[in-house]
Amino acid sequence: MEKEAPAHPYWPRELSIPGYRANDRSMPEILAFLFSVSGILLAGTWLWTGRSSCLGSGRRLALCWFAVCGFIHWVIEGWFSLYYHVIPSDQSFLSQLWKEYSKGDSRYVIADNFTVCMETITAWAWGPLSVWTVLAFLYNKPYRFVLQLVVSLGQLYGDVLYFYTEYRDGFSHSEMGHPLYFWFYFVFMNALWIIIPSLLILDAWRHLSTAQALSDRARGPRGRSKGE
Repeated sequence: MEKEAPAHPYWPRELSIPGYRANDRSMPEILAFLFSVSGILLAGTWLWTGRSSCLGSGRRLALCWFAVCGFIHWVIEGWFSLYYHVIPSDQSFLSQLWKEYSKGDSRYVIADNFTVCMETITAWAWGPLSVWTVLAFLYNKPYRFVLQLVVSLGQLYGDVLYFYTEYRDGFSHSEMGHPLYFWFYFVFMNALWIIIPSLLILDAWRHLSTAQALSDRARGPRGRSKGE
């Protein structure tokens, strides 16, 4: 007797997802929304930061990154943190986006405990702080590189755990090797939050170390400010 085909597109194939409803929006429509909004934010932030004469091209690109992070963390991941329990059956646009992404990582449609906790912290900590980082650089706040360091460390730590927990599960929540679902959704889209935060951590380290060296030099060999 042949086994009955699973009523969902997720891995492992025997996964039970009570109440699951297939998306009524197509994959191109969902991806077009995600990349269109991200592109508008990138372009808008690039133009906005161009008004500041003290920001170079590299710094402006970093702020474009933080602006997109603010949108993805606060809006998209914020949606998941609030509605993870109904996403499999819900047909709201952002729920359908998560059901599409779950083809690369089904932990999102089964409300995996680690995923819920990690995304909740990401949404409500790194989302607002990403936006604050953009504003801090635009208004030349003295704590701007501290924010860059904190947000980037949080992103890197969360993403390392994200990959490592799935590695320990044997990459069982995606179709291993699938060009779109595994390599693009799961690997590429998440690897960005390892590569770029790592570069920004090094950048913040360099600037904060330089500032501390200048402060130490100003205080003199005995740790007292000149003129005291």
